[in-house]
Amino acid sequence: MLKNERVVGGLSCSAVLADLSRLVDGELPRSEAARLRTHVAGCEVCERFGSRFAGVVRALREELRDCEPLEAGVAARLDARLAKL
Repeated sequence: MLKNERVVGGLSCSAVLADLSRLVDGELPRSEAARLRTHVAGCEVCERFGSRFAGVVRALREELRDCEPLEAGVAARLDARLAKL
């Protein structure tokens, strides 16, 4: 458990942090997303962190949107190395 962790809306801060990227990416079922949003709305720490996290993700997506695609060989090697992690 995290120091100063709170339980809001039936979820702990660590549970919210574990699924925060899936929430930002829109990958959670509606009911799970609603539970996370309820926690974030009632937890100042998670709201502050979640807002910053979402802002960074949006900025990265915007910056990378116009990047040149990787060559097929480079992309395949990168995928293979990431799969090993």
